[in-house]
Amino acid sequence: MIIGDPSNFAIESSITEAYERLSLRALGFFVIHVGGFSYGKRSADSTMLACSFDEVGGRIAMRGSHTMPFAAEAGAEHIAGAFRNAMYGEEPQDSYFGIPLLQFREMIHSKRIVWAPDGDEAFDDGSYVLHFDVEDHVRLIAFKSTPYGPYDPSTIRDVRLAADDFYSLLREWQYAFENEWAKLPKAAGPSQGDDLNVDLR
Repeated sequence: MIIGDPSNFAIESSITEAYERLSLRALGFFVIHVGGFSYGKRSADSTMLACSFDEVGGRIAMRGSHTMPFAAEAGAEHIAGAFRNAMYGEEPQDSYFGIPLLQFREMIHSKRIVWAPDGDEAFDDGSYVLHFDVEDHVRLIAFKSTPYGPYDPSTIRDVRLAADDFYSLLREWQYAFENEWAKLPKAAGPSQGDDLNVDLR
């Protein structure tokens, strides 16, 4: 299932097996398309989909709050580099875009700038998607990187779209996914004792 235009912005997902437990939802994959490039593991058993589903709902609920003072003007490469260095660098700078390091990190978390990774295995391919609300638009900066290395410049994409269009697409995917999940037969799902790297909250 693809909702949106992959050449600009789209969400693609697939359910391999649906589960009764909402903390799991289903096994499958969740991929974000930004500027004609896909981010996420696209295979039948990539991840449990509860985290991805809940993250989309959380983004809708926090509409207009994913803000940073530099998001409108700073270059995508500069933002991606600052993010990687501040969050994962062995020798982070004292400040980024004039914001002290600790405050910068706190803002990234509190404003929920990081859409992907979303807490499960969907983006174990090194993908990152940063989401910024900029007035009546949304800016997405996406890239891939090694676990603790810099971002790969060949994978960076920078897309801006109207906020109404962006959030409508999120709601459309959320509705379509929930309908698809509801219609499928449900398995009990793995127990908490099984050796799976999933969020069993």
